[in-house]
Amino acid sequence: MTGTNHLLSRRMEHADWPAVEAIWAAGIASGHSTFEPAPPSWEDFDATRHPQLRLVAKDHGNIVGWVAASPVSSRTVYRGVVEHSIYIAQEARGRGYGAQLLDAFVRRTEEEGIWTIQSNIFPENAASIALHQRHGFTVVGTRQRIGLMSYGPAAGSWRDTVLLERRAE
Repeated sequence: MTGTNHLLSRRMEHADWPAVEAIWAAGIASGHSTFEPAPPSWEDFDATRHPQLRLVAKDHGNIVGWVAASPVSSRTVYRGVVEHSIYIAQEARGRGYGAQLLDAFVRRTEEEGIWTIQSNIFPENAASIALHQRHGFTVVGTRQRIGLMSYGPAAGSWRDTVLLERRAE
């Protein structure tokens, strides 16, 4: 994955799951991506993520990142509000893949009638917060002691998250 960036963003397929799961697991190992101790099964992921709002980014045939969204509520009044996650493979970070993938995702959400995208990011993940802010997300605030870590060196510790959101244009 050296040289020119040949990124292709497309809808995630079941066959992409092993690569998506590996990227997710590496993000989890960092301790700064999620409260979850492990990626879910494909079946759980598939059942809880909006089918049109799951994208992978490929460069030279390799999946280098993914993004997916879940509804924030089953209530009709919130049908246009989703929470998303974006992960870039460790070896692909800093090459603009996150920016391109987030751009493609934002366009897709607007095509799907989504008016608000939310994300909860650990404050220590400054790169992700900056990426989101460069793409029109604003910081709503810090959710203090919102979740308890169940794994890794921080197991048993309460963690804050920064809530960001982006409104459709």
